[in-house]
Amino acid sequence: MKKSLFALLFPLLVSAASAGPFEQLLRGLELPAAPEPAPEYLQADDRYWVTVSADDKYDRTALLGAGLDIVEIEARYASGFIAGKDMEQLAAKGFIVKSRQPIQDYARRHLKDFPAADAVYHNYKETTDLLQALAAQHPAETSLFSIGQTTEGREIWCLRLNPAEKGETPSTRPAAFFMGNHHGREHLSNEVALGLAEHLLSRKADPEIKKYLETLDIFIAPLTNPDGAEYDIQTGKYRWHRKNTRVNPDKSIGVDLNRNYDSLWCQAGASQYPGADTYCGPYAFSEPETQAIKRFIEARPNIKTLMSYHSYSSLLLYPWAGKDNPVENAADRKVFEAMARGLTAPTGYRPQQSSDLYVATGDTTDWAYASRGIFAFTTELEGTTFYPGAAMIGRAVPRNVKAAVYLLSVTDDPYRLAR
Repeated sequence: MKKSLFALLFPLLVSAASAGPFEQLLRGLELPAAPEPAPEYLQADDRYWVTVSADDKYDRTALLGAGLDIVEIEARYASGFIAGKDMEQLAAKGFIVKSRQPIQDYARRHLKDFPAADAVYHNYKETTDLLQALAAQHPAETSLFSIGQTTEGREIWCLRLNPAEKGETPSTRPAAFFMGNHHGREHLSNEVALGLAEHLLSRKADPEIKKYLETLDIFIAPLTNPDGAEYDIQTGKYRWHRKNTRVNPDKSIGVDLNRNYDSLWCQAGASQYPGADTYCGPYAFSEPETQAIKRFIEARPNIKTLMSYHSYSSLLLYPWAGKDNPVENAADRKVFEAMARGLTAPTGYRPQQSSDLYVATGDTTDWAYASRGIFAFTTELEGTTFYPGAAMIGRAVPRNVKAAVYLLSVTDDPYRLAR
């Protein structure tokens, strides 16, 4: 409770008998409220939110290697999280830190309750329950199976929309694979993937959707990093947790799954420091989550398109992420560019090659394209924070569902876009 400045100072300045205009002046002044203490679960978190000089994508790439998890980009600066013990790497690489604040101070300005304020978002159990309900309600069109288990033993559920082949039965139909929540704190990406599943099944009788159900093999894995997502909300407050929950040798938590794929693994744009949010892991495909996705994709040569949902930036990204040069195959490059324009028409997001933002090796889409020839994309959903509130679901899901339906429309023969 705030206390009046008069109540604290007046006994030291004047006696009760001499109280007059000065007392009246002081009576109206108040001391500012004492800052709230840092949340207990963040008190041992040594990360800082920093803003660092960065003139171009090459500077941003070097910052990633130094351990900075870039979250926001301005004209000549980049901002994000970095472990306290990695701060010295910024100075060692010649970067000027414009500002920094401990995550505890950042949290006081950005924390919001979960799940009370965002109860509409689905945690792991609610996601599982919804997927099981959709499969039960639409048995003719769907099947539900796990593609593998996480570090903590959770199942990574995948909903398959294919009336002809169920479960893990192979198919020759052209396939599309939609993935959400690679990063724990990006809960909106789970909602978009779930919204897509609900949209397709609720409109299964519509001529367009019916055509895709009858001719394509559609896979939706909304929560590919369930451990990280659960860890992020475990305390009832958000933790800004990006990685999975591997316990590293230095006792830090997690590997960045989107730096753990075997595509120029742990070169530019990835960190070798375990405490960094962009830590690439001890070796490529070291994590059970990325191993599961690898096995899933390699077992399905019919996968032609892939969408990995992330947040936030309102971007549509395509390979290469780990190389500065464009896709070398001219026909493939033409398909990527044409498909990107089609995908962004309903969302208004900006399409671009991933490395135009910064170079980041070990990326999902690079590996899927390089190793399997899949036209793979990353959608960075709209918003200005990882936790944009419940209202954002109603804005982001419909737009991205339209984009996903477009992706389905070209999955049977992506190369017709290059003809």
